Amino acid sequence: MITFCTLFSGSSGNAAYLETDAGAILIDCGMSCKQILDSLIDAKLEPSRLRAVVITHEHSDHIRGVGPMARKLGLTVCATEGTWAGMEHTVGTIPAHQRMRIDPGESFFLAGMEVASFAIPHDANEPVGYRFFLPRASIAVATDLGHFAPGVQAAVTGADLVLLESNHDPDKLRQNPHYPATLKNRILGKKGHLSNESGAQAAVQLAATGTRHLLLGHLSSENNDPDLAYRTSHAALTNAGAVVGRDVTLQVAGRYQTGYLYRMA
Repeated sequence: MITFCTLFSGSSGNAAYLETDAGAILIDCGMSCKQILDSLIDAKLEPSRLRAVVITHEHSDHIRGVGPMARKLGLTVCATEGTWAGMEHTVGTIPAHQRMRIDPGESFFLAGMEVASFAIPHDANEPVGYRFFLPRASIAVATDLGHFAPGVQAAVTGADLVLLESNHDPDKLRQNPHYPATLKNRILGKKGHLSNESGAQAAVQLAATGTRHLLLGHLSSENNDPDLAYRTSHAALTNAGAVVGRDVTLQVAGRYQTGYLYRMA
């Protein structure tokens, strides 16, 4: 049995949980150790099943709780060399035997599954997404994307379930008086974040190549809302001829609460 869900998703913090019969891992750990543990317990997920944390990149909303979680539960922490360099001063002491350095494009094994990393276009040191291969299914995490690059598309095509970024509405972002122009340009840039429209087009491409479950994540709290993100992808999928609920499921990950719990045999 495979269990997957997001615990937190958004610019405030990100963490997802993936469990197999052999154990469980976290994908990112961007909230405090207490918040992550409380979220797991609230969702009736057992923290003692955790074996590792795989990190996408060193931004604080992805690594805030990594050090305490690793030390408390003895977890292996997997990240690229660039990500380790970027988060070294933040995560604190993690014993050498709990550190795993990976290269973008490298595959390795954790908790009974093959984990394939792939480079993503984001303004971080050496960021990656991940695809997890299990005996009868595969799951991909593709967020923090400035654009749906060909390499990303190739890496996630055919995955049964994809956690896909739908970060912002461009008009809301441009009109936001609290964001300076430099920040707006960063988000809108080729190494920023996917807009609802860009995420929707990626969703169409994924559905056309066999993805059965789409989970929209990393929504901005100020420049987006869950209903708008959902409606944008739903309309694009419908216009492309897909029937949401029959051909593909569509959900939006919660910012501060456990999202839809996927279970696959």
